[in-house]
Amino acid sequence: MARGERRRRAVPAEGVRTAERAARGGPGRRDGRGGGPRSTAGGVALAVVVLSLALGMSGRWVLAWYRARRAVTLHSAPPVLPADSSSPAVAPDLFWGTYRPHVYFGMKTRSPKPLLTGLMWAQQGTTPGTPKLRHTCEQGDGVGPYGWEFHDGLSFGRQHIQDGALRLTTEFVKRPGGQHGGDWSWRVTVEPQDSGTSALPLVSLFFYVVTDGKEVLLPEVGAKGQLKFISGHTSELGDFRFTLLPPTSPGDTAPKYGSYNVFWTSNPGLPLLTEMVKSRLNSWFQHRPPGAPPERYLGLPGSLKWEDRGPSGQGQGQFLIQQVTLKIPISIEFVFESGSAQAGGNQALPRLAGSLLTQALESHAEGFRERFEKTFQLKEKGLSSGEQVLGQAALSGLLGGIGYFYGQGLVLPDIGVEGSEQKVDPALFPPVPLFTAVPSRSFFPRGFLWDEGFHQLVVQRWDPSLTREALGHWLGLLNADGWIGREQILGDEARARVPPEFLVQRAVHANPPTLLLPVAHMLEVGDPDDLAFLRKALPRLHAWFSWLHQSQAGPLPLSYRWRGRDPALPTLLNPKTLPSGLDDYPRASHPSVTERHLDLRCWVALGARVLTRLAEHLADSRHLWSPFGLRSLAASSSFYGQRNSEHDPPYWRGAVWLNVNYLALGALHHYGHLEGPHQARAAKLHGELRANVVGNVWRQYQATGFLWEQYSDRDGRGMGCRPFHGWTSLVLLAMAEDY
Repeated sequence: MARGERRRRAVPAEGVRTAERAARGGPGRRDGRGGGPRSTAGGVALAVVVLSLALGMSGRWVLAWYRARRAVTLHSAPPVLPADSSSPAVAPDLFWGTYRPHVYFGMKTRSPKPLLTGLMWAQQGTTPGTPKLRHTCEQGDGVGPYGWEFHDGLSFGRQHIQDGALRLTTEFVKRPGGQHGGDWSWRVTVEPQDSGTSALPLVSLFFYVVTDGKEVLLPEVGAKGQLKFISGHTSELGDFRFTLLPPTSPGDTAPKYGSYNVFWTSNPGLPLLTEMVKSRLNSWFQHRPPGAPPERYLGLPGSLKWEDRGPSGQGQGQFLIQQVTLKIPISIEFVFESGSAQAGGNQALPRLAGSLLTQALESHAEGFRERFEKTFQLKEKGLSSGEQVLGQAALSGLLGGIGYFYGQGLVLPDIGVEGSEQKVDPALFPPVPLFTAVPSRSFFPRGFLWDEGFHQLVVQRWDPSLTREALGHWLGLLNADGWIGREQILGDEARARVPPEFLVQRAVHANPPTLLLPVAHMLEVGDPDDLAFLRKALPRLHAWFSWLHQSQAGPLPLSYRWRGRDPALPTLLNPKTLPSGLDDYPRASHPSVTERHLDLRCWVALGARVLTRLAEHLADSRHLWSPFGLRSLAASSSFYGQRNSEHDPPYWRGAVWLNVNYLALGALHHYGHLEGPHQARAAKLHGELRANVVGNVWRQYQATGFLWEQYSDRDGRGMGCRPFHGWTSLVLLAMAEDY
């Protein structure tokens, strides 16, 4: 697998620092689905270019500036997913999830500033000094094997973790209800790895809640440092409550004696949570169960006094953690209850705990097994029970590794001169969300472009809606040229796992377009929901493929060459080609512009075939229909887009005009309200066409500040003269549905 930036030459650290300074103090809009400049900076950019040339400024400098700007500008094509697609109102079932793949167990919301929960644990007294605190998945921490036995990608999971003499089982289940994503419950069970052992260790479990903004947590403490509950409120979650129930022995209901410590402070930053807890495990306490000798353990010396929380910056958030120390075997349940879910009926829902939780977990496990066999039919095909377990673990590990990330990547723009030593600093990409599977929870817990296409081949067989969600997010990362960064390092937690010098993505480097593999499967299946998704995705897929085809062109027609090969050095057996995804696969010993790469040519051929098929399952897109409104001439016409003469460019030969679309909308609106065989179809077409036309005019107005004479049927950009307040002002009547 290509893990590009981790293994390539460093971008100068000064460039990274420059971009980070820009992030702290630079201008620009930074809202939920990503702000920043839009790609129809075309009018402004063109004016600057013309003015610069008129003043005698260097054309090369102007071109470099323009390309640098486009590298960190979002593409202007309509988004595949709506701006609020991750909200609890639109996707309540996906709002909460195990979207922190780099931690052994934790959940968070799909939000730019999420509410996060997590688990840490430590075995007390096994080594001198601070016990080994487990939290984030690491390659060399000695934990393992670990992984999800079951995970349905939505509402249920069961994971087993082996840590030396300990065997942990972490389980969760969600219960829908209300307007904020519903309720959920955890069960964490710790048992000895060897059931015959007589010396049972003392273990500390740490359950924590973190806010990433101004939200307030209000803990209620009981006797001996035990939290009764934590209440809180956020704009996305409304009122909610966390409850850590008393520990029991596995399968028992009788409470088991535990010692409690609590710590409450400002959020130090998500990457620093582990170190903060380690540094605070510096006080000795006595664990004194009735009828047993006391044992010493290291605990958190905290309190719940507001004044003891430490300094709190504005919007910094809070970190609240409960430590429970006791002898194994143990089972502890942690419950989240949404206020709106509890208020949804005439009486409060019973807490999802105890026998009710056991019943829900077993029901989901059985449902998973049945659905797995129905989907993949391994038992029917004669595979052994062990092989079936392997298949379940492969699927569950992939689904359990899906994460939600939000942040800004660093981009090194393409200044247009390959191999040029002209210095250019990395720039910050607009803030964007990404819902994606990850290759490895311990080593690569972030999004990788060419890996994701293969991931989704598995996921879409299980749940096509998850694949549409993931592809929609990846296509939302297109810049103005149609480029998508190979490695997505978004947010503090993802960034903390990557050395600073490897954070930068180069806007000239491609990656195999594997996202087209699940697209091809969608076309094979022909599911209506998939085809509706592809209709929206087509402009962005086309822009992405066009960028690949043009930017990686080789020395001869229809030849292609990966940009970004390492230089030939005496210390290298063969220079690597990280953008290809095949890293150190042998190629020419001395990279040059005359190379032709067969694997890239095959990828381009695949892309051309898939997009051609897509244009054919979407047949009406070859005629008048476009994602931006009705064309003035069908795309299938021989006159489409053709010049009338050398000096007479196309005018009414495909572009989207508001007057024509307004008349069509009026007709569709009329027949959509007239009883008859075409009423439903007309009403549906009216809604889709109105959304396309109004949405595109609005996006272009946001980006440029102008109403335009006409709009491109290919990418929606404004064309012709501007401002054009003539019949383009009919957009007002279209918005008002006044025909």
